[in-house]
Amino acid sequence: MSQIELTVTQLRSLIGLHVRYYGKDYQIIEVLEDGPALVLHDSAAHPTIQANLLGNATRRAPHTETVRVLSPDRDELHPDFLALELIEPVAPAAGD
Repeated sequence: MSQIELTVTQLRSLIGLHVRYYGKDYQIIEVLEDGPALVLHDSAAHPTIQANLLGNATRRAPHTETVRVLSPDRDELHPDFLALELIEPVAPAAGD
């Protein structure tokens, strides 16, 4: 089978898009080249406590999800990537 070739530039063009991933709304905020994978930010979720390398709570961090783009053998799109649904961003209400 042939491998799917996606460039990092093509994937980076997705940054900023609003998507629905398994019923929750996210925004694509980053592309991880190794994989490749997309990082999704859940702006509606409350920040979670993030631990340092020693396991001590250090700060609150936004909730993110990482979504693989390609299957391990790189010959098809990963099912999690295919589960992303493009949605329109919510426009601010008049007077906001």
